Amino acid sequence: MNLNLKAKDQNTFDAIVVGTGISGGWAAKELCEKGLKTLVLDRGRDVKHVEDYPTMHKHPWELPNADRLSAEEMKNHQKQNRTGYTMRESTKHWWVNDVENPYSEVKRFDWIRGYHVGGRSLLWGRQSYRLSQMDFEANAKDGVAVDWPIRYDDVSPWYDYVESFAGINGQAEGLPQLPDGKFLPPMEMNCVEKHLKSKIAENFNGRVMTIGRSANLTQPHNGRGQCQYRNLCMRGCPYGAYFSSQAATLPAAAATGNMTLRPHSIVIEVIYDNESGKASGVRVLDAETKEVVEYYAKIVFLNASALGTTQIMLNSTSDRFPDGLGNDSGELGHNLMDHHFKAGAQAHIDGFEDKYYLGRRPNGIYIPRFRNIDEQRSDYIRGFGYQGRASRENWRRGVKEMDFGSDFKDKLSEPGPWQMGLGGFGECLPYHENKVTLNRELLDIHGLPTLTFDCEWKENEKVMRKDMQLAAAEMLDAAGFKNVEQFDNQSKPGLGIHEMGTARMGRDPKTSVLNKFNQIHSVPNVFVTDGACMTSAACQNPSLTYMALTARACDHAVTEVNKGNL
Repeated sequence: MNLNLKAKDQNTFDAIVVGTGISGGWAAKELCEKGLKTLVLDRGRDVKHVEDYPTMHKHPWELPNADRLSAEEMKNHQKQNRTGYTMRESTKHWWVNDVENPYSEVKRFDWIRGYHVGGRSLLWGRQSYRLSQMDFEANAKDGVAVDWPIRYDDVSPWYDYVESFAGINGQAEGLPQLPDGKFLPPMEMNCVEKHLKSKIAENFNGRVMTIGRSANLTQPHNGRGQCQYRNLCMRGCPYGAYFSSQAATLPAAAATGNMTLRPHSIVIEVIYDNESGKASGVRVLDAETKEVVEYYAKIVFLNASALGTTQIMLNSTSDRFPDGLGNDSGELGHNLMDHHFKAGAQAHIDGFEDKYYLGRRPNGIYIPRFRNIDEQRSDYIRGFGYQGRASRENWRRGVKEMDFGSDFKDKLSEPGPWQMGLGGFGECLPYHENKVTLNRELLDIHGLPTLTFDCEWKENEKVMRKDMQLAAAEMLDAAGFKNVEQFDNQSKPGLGIHEMGTARMGRDPKTSVLNKFNQIHSVPNVFVTDGACMTSAACQNPSLTYMALTARACDHAVTEVNKGNL
């Protein structure tokens, strides 16, 4: 008995954080800085800043197979390669093995994952936009799903807080649908982008083109170096010039002396204590030794990614919660959302042949949502924003040329024509029938249940995609571009890698899983602040909102702990 008590004491902390990605890193930082002894768990291997970025400085000619995987290696990564860019020699160490980590699909869902400390904070596109008052009110206004339990004013000071630490470059535009933030100096558009920006302003009321707001430092910030315009972000940045858990939040947590980081720790379930009505801790499978260990804490933050967190909650069953932790509403696993994209227009333009650009800017342009702001369309609700860039074609254009000789060589020694692409990112509505369920028959390499997806775009998204193409084409046409081509490359849910919903926030425990502070309604010492908490998707990239909601929830959690309420 004494030995058991001693072991439990050694495994007891003030707080437990599950996951080390965008939101998990923030939870670790905030809880540690507020004085809580915090155990931070990640199911994957440890990744140390700089020393574990093996390809960060490699030149193209130093990468085997022209940076492509062999056919044999690709067999293990069929679903991870659905993006078309993830599985390369330069980045293959970041992505999961699909054979070892399977999932099943009633309808196609592209679940793109990285299992390691830092998660997808090392891999994200870094576009960082606030949701607006309009977004937080949208469900209530449209009579869709359930109302958010918070509004923009609740989150605004926390957007300020996380932007000031993370470092977001951008240009203030004064738009109500895309609130301005605490920005570092913006990156510069190139000449063709500036041309399109001016023509949009001349020809379209309510449409604004701005430089992307990205988590790349344009000047040294909080001890991190500025962006070198290499555009090799996905390999890991040795300068710490983009926001990641490794470069920013985990070092801040470690500096307090309050963090215990444990990689190779797969959280199987949250342990529910019937007597207290709270969680007592988590049950963990050691991925290396296969030992099952229990850890205990006053509060638990689930930040394993939207679907990873929901997977843990669905597997956390008890007499009180036979259908998953906190699932009194029956909404756990439902209302799965992503952004639909890969629809827009592209074109070429003449007149800028004497101009080029310096470096490889790891950021594009952004056209904020302009549909259904004041005037409402009758064919669909909500809206979309555009991302894109202008560039000059390079020597690879010669691969398809049927030509030869000295003239051909001379032609390819010059940069090609200017091209511009605009791709829409559209909002997906929160449909109850878009869901994930736990599959206890298909097991992963550790013998644990996996997920089954049943999710699709519906009529509202399909109609919106047509407008994404038309509106992009009309802007390019009005700016004098030629060979304007619309495209719809048919993205499937998941491919936007913005999984949201499945444990949504709400006002009523009968229709939602979490309250206004991201606590499980019926298990108040468990917090969910990753994408699972989202009540609607808006059309903006969501990671900045995860950061803000996490910092806000941590502040509330520590206040409640100090009051003795948790």
